[in-house]
Amino acid sequence: MAVIEKFLGRRVSLPDNLRYFVKQGLWARLDDSAIIFGFSEPALTLSGGIQDLNFLAEDGETVEQGQSVLFAITGKILYIDSPVQGIIRFNVEAKTDPAIINQDPYARGWLFAVTTAISAARVYQNLPECAAYLQSLQGSEGFKNPEGLKGGVSGICKAVYSGIRMQKINQ
Repeated sequence: MAVIEKFLGRRVSLPDNLRYFVKQGLWARLDDSAIIFGFSEPALTLSGGIQDLNFLAEDGETVEQGQSVLFAITGKILYIDSPVQGIIRFNVEAKTDPAIINQDPYARGWLFAVTTAISAARVYQNLPECAAYLQSLQGSEGFKNPEGLKGGVSGICKAVYSGIRMQKINQ
C-alpha cells in the first residue's frame, strides 16, 4: 500500500495490488472476465469528492474505449470515460448513495465493471501499476499544496483569491 501523508491536506492511500487509469484517476481490479473501476483517493481529494453520479450508458451495453460512461458532480463536473472496450455494468448502490464512493472508494464505492471480449487479464496487465500512477501525481495540486491551503499554490489561484478578499461589497 502506497500512502501519501500530506496530499492537499489529507492522508491518501493507493493499493499497490491494483492497476490505474492515470488520465482520470481511476483504479482497476481484475474480477474473472471483468475489470472493475473506481475513483482513487487522490482523485477524490483533488475533485472535492463525489456529490452526484449519472450513468451515460445503459447497464449491459457495449461501450467503446474512451466513450464517456459516467457524469459525476464534484466541486466540478467530470465526464468519466471507459478505459477499455466491452460490456458495462454499473454499481447501482453508488448511484443511489454517492457518499459510499467517498467513504469506501476501493471496495463498495466502485463505479463500473467492463467485461472485455478479449482476455480481461491481458487488458488489465496493460494498465499502469501503482508506481506509475504515483509518479503522475507528483506534479498535481495535491503535492504542490500538501497542507491544503485555501487558494492553492498557483499564481492564478492566489490572484483570484486575493482579488476576492480585497473586494468590498456594497449593499
